[in-house]
Amino acid sequence: MFTTTAEFLDLLHSAPGPHPQAQADAADRNAQLTKPPGALGRLEDLAQWYAGWRGDARPSIDAAQIVVFAGNHGVCAQGVSAFPSEVTAQMVLNFQAGGAAINQLAKAVGARLDVHALDLDRPTQDFTQAPAMTEAELVSALRAGWDAVRPETDLLVAGEMGIGNTTSAAAIACALFGEEPADWTGRGTGVDDAGLVAKTAAVSTGVSLHVGRSGLDVLRCLGGREIAAMAGAIAAARSRRIPVILDGFICCAAAACLAAEAPDALAHCVAGHKSAEAAHGEVLNALGLSPLLSLDMRLGEASGGAAAISILRAAVACHSGMATFAEAGVATE
Repeated sequence: MFTTTAEFLDLLHSAPGPHPQAQADAADRNAQLTKPPGALGRLEDLAQWYAGWRGDARPSIDAAQIVVFAGNHGVCAQGVSAFPSEVTAQMVLNFQAGGAAINQLAKAVGARLDVHALDLDRPTQDFTQAPAMTEAELVSALRAGWDAVRPETDLLVAGEMGIGNTTSAAAIACALFGEEPADWTGRGTGVDDAGLVAKTAAVSTGVSLHVGRSGLDVLRCLGGREIAAMAGAIAAARSRRIPVILDGFICCAAAACLAAEAPDALAHCVAGHKSAEAAHGEVLNALGLSPLLSLDMRLGEASGGAAAISILRAAVACHSGMATFAEAGVATE
């Protein structure tokens, strides 16, 4: 286990890739299934991708896990959100009581849901004034994410809850990918025009204050505990060859910090959806990811990624459950 960001990076850079033999065997099986070549389109690619990471040419999804991290942000002092920070804790209670959208989606797709609140009574620093987290706080959040991934998990979706975290995500994206702060800053949960101006100004100030940083340093200076925890969970999944479905804008901003440190850090990830947050599509483009769904969702809390579990389940079910031409006695010539 890691105790510094340097040790975390060592784990990230040494993480294993997919199993080549399982990939080859899955491709061979796909070519023999009772369907015209390519007839299932992207479902075929998804099934083979999943098989390679799980090391099984005929896999199943038996232990999908959705994990939601919650954290509070000091940048909310800049008037960047339509809701007060107290809502974060209130929504955590709603998750725990089973009353949120993610609870219903987790049940619908047969996934375990875990919720982790990270020091909600201690928001990060206002990143327009100072780095959001110290090195120790960043490592603690990364470890919280890493430890949240269960040993038996065979598919992971990471999500978040944190008032003000679209501001952090916009600042991270701007710092990593450039362009103007306004290009990355949206209305989030629905700020008015004055709120959008304040939010854009906060992103601009934060990025200018913390310019020229590495991926993890961007995460430390501009992120939040829940965003860092998602990065930690995604990295843990990579180290254990667990496929990941990324959620929305904030989750992808966390993932982008990993990709900035190691170009293949997200090879075990697919994008679950493209959200209604305008900049999410630009982050996906920058990461070279094509979303499975585009439903104009903008809820967060892993909801889009959870909905996409059904797509991956369908892909794996067809790949592993269909008969081959030989098994079905169907002539190929």
